[in-house]
Amino acid sequence: MSFRIISPKNAQKIMKSIFWASGILTIIILIVIIGYIILKGMPVISLEFLLADPIDSGRAGGIAPMIVSSIYVTLIAGIVAAPLGVGAAVYLSEYAGESRLVKLIRFGAETLAAIPSIVFGLFGLSFFVIFLGMGWSLLSGGLVLALMALPTIFQVAEVSIESVPRSYREGSLALGANKWETVYRVVLPAAIPGITTGVILGMARAISEAAAILFVVGSALAMPASIFDPGRPLPLHLFVMATEGISLDNAYGTAAVLVIMLLVITVLTNTFVERYRKKMMGR
Repeated sequence: MSFRIISPKNAQKIMKSIFWASGILTIIILIVIIGYIILKGMPVISLEFLLADPIDSGRAGGIAPMIVSSIYVTLIAGIVAAPLGVGAAVYLSEYAGESRLVKLIRFGAETLAAIPSIVFGLFGLSFFVIFLGMGWSLLSGGLVLALMALPTIFQVAEVSIESVPRSYREGSLALGANKWETVYRVVLPAAIPGITTGVILGMARAISEAAAILFVVGSALAMPASIFDPGRPLPLHLFVMATEGISLDNAYGTAAVLVIMLLVITVLTNTFVERYRKKMMGR
């Protein structure tokens, strides 16, 4: 029995075709999902839908309180998770070296990223809502989402910082800068595009999460006056509308608004990162 050996040139063509097909299939799936949601939801979206309060548990009216609630919990998550994640990444990459503690922290971050979101919700209920006495509030929901976004921000930021060429650090130190000045003025600016991507990935997970905040935000339909009030962010409102059969049309409208918000955030972030990268390269 003889086997025909594929030449390296043909093998490269085959693998290239497979990779192209995988990329095209991924884009098609993305377009189909987003397109379907947009087509079903756009007829529902109007100025009144975006600015009015819900009526009759969401069967009529709008989603203004849900948009405000989503903004609140996302900002809280970003304000808490971004400095902690980036700070931890800087410490582990530039100061901690290699030790068992560092390996344990990295293992913990990987484990935290794999924990189901509903577990975060149960933890938030027992710790933030009950133990700390925060009650059902947007603050409790934002802190839970911060815990969820933290490992993503930390891991991406650490990779971005470590990918900065060592020659940058050596050149800065050779010019008389100390360790912190090198990190602050050389390493971090060079790693900003990657760090920004990590923050946006973490925030995208936070803004689209329903299970994690199900037990901590209170699911109130009224417009929240502050972060200490209960609320109902867009993903949770979508979940309630769809699962309880209140209004499928309004559920599609809510989903379309959420998708558009994520698309806008992604496009603006990519534009900022690309401009910053060109500026750093002197283009």
